[in-house]
Amino acid sequence: MKENRVLMQYFEWYLRPEDKLWQQVSREAENLKKIGITDVWLPPAYKAAGGRYDAGYATYDLYDLGEFNQKGSIETKYGTKDEYIQAISNLHENGIGVYADIVLNHKIGADEAEFVYANEEEAQDRNKDKAPFEKIKAWTKYNFLARKNKYSDFKWNHNHFNGTDWDESGRKNGIFRFYGKNWDQNVDQENGNYDYLMGADIDFNNPEVVNELKKWGKWYLDFTGVDGFRLDAVKHIKSLFMADWIKCMNEVKPIQCVGEYWNRDLETLKWYIYQTNSTIPLFDVPLHYNLYEASNSNGNYDLSKILDNTLVKQYPELAVTFVDNHDTEPGQALFSWIQDWFKPLAYALTLLRKDGLPCVFYGDYYGIPSHNINPINETLEKLLELRRDKAYGEQIDYFDDYNIVAWVRTGDDMHPKSGLVTIMSDGPGGGKKINVGTRLANSVFYDYTGNIQETVYVDQEGNGIFYCNSGSVSVWVKK
Repeated sequence: MKENRVLMQYFEWYLRPEDKLWQQVSREAENLKKIGITDVWLPPAYKAAGGRYDAGYATYDLYDLGEFNQKGSIETKYGTKDEYIQAISNLHENGIGVYADIVLNHKIGADEAEFVYANEEEAQDRNKDKAPFEKIKAWTKYNFLARKNKYSDFKWNHNHFNGTDWDESGRKNGIFRFYGKNWDQNVDQENGNYDYLMGADIDFNNPEVVNELKKWGKWYLDFTGVDGFRLDAVKHIKSLFMADWIKCMNEVKPIQCVGEYWNRDLETLKWYIYQTNSTIPLFDVPLHYNLYEASNSNGNYDLSKILDNTLVKQYPELAVTFVDNHDTEPGQALFSWIQDWFKPLAYALTLLRKDGLPCVFYGDYYGIPSHNINPINETLEKLLELRRDKAYGEQIDYFDDYNIVAWVRTGDDMHPKSGLVTIMSDGPGGGKKINVGTRLANSVFYDYTGNIQETVYVDQEGNGIFYCNSGSVSVWVKK
């Protein structure tokens, strides 16, 4: 197990095909190792409905990793199959694990439409029929003619789906459930049943589908050599299927994974963890929203409660903490962008504490030029260095004030120069008396961030008064 693992989400929504992401990954692999990244989450690598202009979530052909002339291009938005395999290889050469982003919930961009009987459902309550069964023309036939059965001869048709959102014959949008099909159970209960999300909704009760997706997963692990998966939209996928699929993949080789269950309600996430037998770590969405609200509260947020009702507090071993991602960027459906002034505080809360696997966002490290968002790479590199070199040992919390919170990492013998004090304020700033323990006692500390120039003396009992500026974070380490 790598020490103090850090995952980086290596993409943002507005990347362009000419950015050639896979080539960039190969060039940057050595630098990522240098700054302390241990694992990288790469975007969907297979052909999506929009070809080279598609971010990858409108899944078309899971077997086309930028190899076949489908949807108007050979390459995907990020490059070719060979470039993808090379990027993974370069990351592995630098000791970095790779998570592949996969979308199993739906398919979009069918090759042919076919007639099928379907009910139209109420949009806000998918358990209620809006109209009786009638014949619609649904885009559900996936033949992948250009691939010519390479890797798999499986062809998709309406029997493999529960429903769709478009009737070609009536040129009508809606939520249509196919005759003889039911929405999957053990999914999120929003809208009565949130199985249906978009496109042609995959039926995880169909044995042919289950067998094909397991076969594909094994092929993908073997063909690409990735170390695990980021599982998209798991709230819409039958939880029992997902747990069984992960178990099946682990039989090929031990894998890492993280599920995206976008719900800020902790009880709902705990329900999913229970349903999947604690086999799928989840992104800590409740923590993200706590950070978002704190960043928008003009200093009126109670920082002592910022970790309340979060996954990292209740299930630290199953929490992947993050500040922002491709869905929370400006212009996206889940827009909830953390304000610039609060970003260093938010990253300190995820990177310098002992619990959870922190995830750094590409858009924060490299910026988002399309929206004039500047990178905070210097801040991130300092915090990553601190995580790699200093953030070890027992953790002692001082979450006892509305505006100023702090914690100590006492260091350990395996990392002789380790140990730190993190202190932050969303308000006026100030100081806090802190005991750093005997290992760090009788020492002079300085602020590694450079935000405060003065030093702090810690007495023989380990007591010192540590400071931070207004709306800022300081990380104190032994001089």
